[in-house]
Amino acid sequence: MRFKKTLAFILSLSLFLVGCSNISIPTNADAAFRNFTLNLFQQDVTSTTLGLHYTVQNPENYGIKTSTITLGSYDIDDAASLAAIENCQATLDKFSYKTLCAENQITYDVLSYHLKMAKEGISYSLYDEPLSPVTGIHAQLPVLLAEYQFTSEADIKTYLDLIKTMPDYFSSLTNFEQKKSEAGLFMCDTTVDCVLEQCNAFVAMGDDNYLLSTFEERINTVDYLFANSKADYISQNQKLLHNCVIPAYEHLIAALTSLKGTGKNTQGLCYLPNGKDYYSFLVARETGSSRSVDEILTLTQSQISDDLLAMQDIVSKYPTVTQETAAISSSPDMILKDLEDKICTAFPVPQNVNVKIKYVPSALEEYLSPAFYLIPAIDNMTENVIYINQSHSLDNIHLFTTLAHEGYPGHLYQTTYYAAKAPDPLRNLFDFKGYVEGWATYAEMCSYYLSSLDKPSATLLQKNNSLILGLYALADIGIHYGGWNLERTTQFFSTYGIDDENTIAEIYDIIIGDPANYLSYYVGYLEILELKREMMEQEGKDFSQKEFHQEILDVGPAPFEIVREQMLKS
Repeated sequence: MRFKKTLAFILSLSLFLVGCSNISIPTNADAAFRNFTLNLFQQDVTSTTLGLHYTVQNPENYGIKTSTITLGSYDIDDAASLAAIENCQATLDKFSYKTLCAENQITYDVLSYHLKMAKEGISYSLYDEPLSPVTGIHAQLPVLLAEYQFTSEADIKTYLDLIKTMPDYFSSLTNFEQKKSEAGLFMCDTTVDCVLEQCNAFVAMGDDNYLLSTFEERINTVDYLFANSKADYISQNQKLLHNCVIPAYEHLIAALTSLKGTGKNTQGLCYLPNGKDYYSFLVARETGSSRSVDEILTLTQSQISDDLLAMQDIVSKYPTVTQETAAISSSPDMILKDLEDKICTAFPVPQNVNVKIKYVPSALEEYLSPAFYLIPAIDNMTENVIYINQSHSLDNIHLFTTLAHEGYPGHLYQTTYYAAKAPDPLRNLFDFKGYVEGWATYAEMCSYYLSSLDKPSATLLQKNNSLILGLYALADIGIHYGGWNLERTTQFFSTYGIDDENTIAEIYDIIIGDPANYLSYYVGYLEILELKREMMEQEGKDFSQKEFHQEILDVGPAPFEIVREQMLKS
């Protein structure tokens, strides 16, 4: 999992494009196109303060001088959104595609795809859930605030002013949830309880809140403030936590408590009005795959069958196969260094960057992923951070593969590799989750063979990991598209030897609360595998795994239809 540079509520450029159709197209098409995309970049990245801070370290280098201090808003205006999308598309249509260079053509295609999906998504504006238990804003926001870097005193002042806006921001969030409730689209009670538990845990930290300790740590490391100024800022932050942050969470808790019970659907999305259509849209958006849900279902079943056959073959050939032969370090830093060195055989040489391992605050361990990569600013990719959640008690091989997912050759590697190509800044704002999580999942699968495991053990564990993700993907489709209840879901998992009812109930609740999340990982992974098979058949003995990886990385985050088109061109 990687944390986006911008928060989950910045889902579409469409809200920030008014006026684009008035742009005239000068003679130099490429220069004009880059001016156009820079304008879009400037408008989107300044729409929220966190978005700006996490995307660029030096805004002035992108023609950005000032911006309003805001966390954004969940206020929705479908008519304005549609007009903005059509306005931007009209401007995009003014450019002659054939006159653009290859790089700008890809950006054109990606932007056009994004606008198409944004337009389609307007009909479902109240279906999205910003408070999902796995990726919700209530859990992500504190981590992003805790990592807000103070490169100047202006950053500190901006941060404190930003904290002051939290009550208004959370009010817009609760208003959005109220509208969902009125439309019969509010979350079920089980999901409400999970979100309330997370919010209450944050409030209960009191003076032990990590937004206090991390702020003090950052302040004390700067060398541009006197001691009395540092003490003053620390005091201001403490007051704002108690006067703004905690009340904002308490307001959210009260609102969700009052709305509890209004969620009319306790099962999958298909039971909502137009729910099946929404799920199909959501799968397309989250995976970046052009395949229908039924086609994805067939592809997933085929991969699961292949994985099972491979596992059976290994066990029959190596009856005593185990994972005990692995001598894998328990040090995250040593693992990352080992991975960085080993990937060079099959992947392009990684960029020379720094990575710091941090640990999830204990109060949030229960609610956050086993690990995640925090994306750095696009103009300062040197410093990278990976968080590890110690509550998950990863054994050495799982720590190894998790760090491969988040680090090398996963998120950190893919992000810094693509940044080194100095792409159009706009490309950094598109969140093609299927590409980035699919790549990281593919990287995780590859890492088994980079470990010190013997080949049969590595293969057995990798196929097992792939199988489990496939089962989660099938369950996601079954629950949200096929209408499975908990009993049917339990029967499904029991078929594959998973019969712990508490575990299955937990999986069921996670899938209910965050539909299509597993698919972004698994379907993205399958799309890469399918493309690899296709290119191996096409190139035969001339196929190079390293060149294949480079070609995918060179295209950058995009829907898979564009990735496939670009790779088959070369």
